[in-house]
Amino acid sequence: MSRVAVVLMNLGGPDSLDAVEPFLRNLFRDPAIIGAPGPVRRLLARLIARRRGPEAREIYRTIGGRSPLLEETEAQAAALQAALGVVEVVVAMRYWHPMSEAAAQQVAAFRPDRIVLLPLYPQFSTTTVASSLDAWWKAASTAGIAAPTHAICCYPQAEGLIAAHAALIEPLLAAAAEAGKPRVLFSAHGLPKRVVARGDPYQWQVEETARGIVACLGREDLDWTVCYQSKVGPLAWLEPATVDELDRAGRERVPVVVVPIAFVSEHSETLVELDVTYRDHARAAGVPAYHRVPALGTHPAFVAALARLVRGALERDAGLDSGEGGRLCPATHGGCPLVAG
Repeated sequence: MSRVAVVLMNLGGPDSLDAVEPFLRNLFRDPAIIGAPGPVRRLLARLIARRRGPEAREIYRTIGGRSPLLEETEAQAAALQAALGVVEVVVAMRYWHPMSEAAAQQVAAFRPDRIVLLPLYPQFSTTTVASSLDAWWKAASTAGIAAPTHAICCYPQAEGLIAAHAALIEPLLAAAAEAGKPRVLFSAHGLPKRVVARGDPYQWQVEETARGIVACLGREDLDWTVCYQSKVGPLAWLEPATVDELDRAGRERVPVVVVPIAFVSEHSETLVELDVTYRDHARAAGVPAYHRVPALGTHPAFVAALARLVRGALERDAGLDSGEGGRLCPATHGGCPLVAG
């Protein structure tokens, strides 16, 4: 029987308050995040981590002094392994432990016949998926891994992904409707506009996910918009900002249902930014009701979607592909990792 290893990729998060600054240094040292030359980038990473460290530590202090992302991802890995059967599912985090080097050693010890790389980012970006895959290829080479490898770059409209979001949204739409006709805010992590201008397909794929969910909900008169959170630094970022959409909802006295559309696991940006900071902002802005939809986690439909992605990848030749087996992005998005065709 073929031995298959699945590498489940995620961002990672600090596992203690002491790990916050090292985690931030790893994040901002990534050339996919800051494109400056190496020595300059490393200096900037240290400065940014030192400056942002105290605020970030307070954020993590409010959720128990550590990120829950590893436990969340491990639960998803266990659910995926149960769904697939005889498969080894390994977690590889990008900016904190267990990182790609440790995951590669684990995969090498398993001695698989085939490997599937599955990022827990449904929408491709050069700043997330591409960076995680680059880190894996380097670690796999060092570990001497030569097994045929299938990498999934994106799955923004995977059936189970869409169905799981819709199932979690429905009850909160009903709850929000008690305060008036609700508006759904599909909130995604932001990205500098210049990254998108260079061809990164992330924004387009986020919008595709939102359109798929709206179609699945089947409400022709649904009031909805895509917006972006977590802006840092002075650059112009994707708009509208989630906080600006909350201000608009407050002026219009519209209840909101906030959907973390690009996060499939709970972490600081859902548990603190959405649940605390933005909830307080919405209250102050006059939003009559604020409901936050849970991240997908181990929702059965989402886990089933991940399992289908793995099985689909194994039916194709080794290499990089989308969850649908071909290029999804319009040709105008030159940052798509797949050749046009």
